[in-house]
Amino acid sequence: MIKRRIIVVGLVWNDAGELLFCRMDPNRGVFPGEWGFPGGGMEQGETVEEALRREIREEIGIEIDNLRPAFFKDAAYEKRLAGGRSEQVYMIFLIFHCKAVGKDIRLNEEFCEYQWVSRERQKTFR
Repeated sequence: MIKRRIIVVGLVWNDAGELLFCRMDPNRGVFPGEWGFPGGGMEQGETVEEALRREIREEIGIEIDNLRPAFFKDAAYEKRLAGGRSEQVYMIFLIFHCKAVGKDIRLNEEFCEYQWVSRERQKTFR
C-alpha cells in the first residue's frame, strides 16, 4: 500500500520582492539535487499554518508571516531515504505565498544552498 502525505510548501518572498529557492541535498528526498522551496509533511494534530511555520523554521531558520494560499498539486513520487533505500509516496502539496521575517537563512541538512531570485530572473533560474 502506498503511503500518503500532506506536504505544506512556502513560496517565501523578501522585502525586495525576491523569491527564495533552495537546492535539495543531492542524496536524499523526493527531488534530490533540484532547486525547490522549503516545506514538509504535516504532523499529527497540526493545522496547515502550524505545520508550514514549523517546517520553515526547521529548514531555513526564519519566521514567516502573511500566509496566502497559492495552489495545490498531487502526485505519486519515489522518495530516497537515508542508507539508499526508497519508498513510493502519494503526496498532496499545499503551496502558500508567505513573507520572510528576518534575513538570516540557516539551512538544515535537507538543503545544500539557497538563492534569493528576482522576478525577472525567475523565468530563467535553474
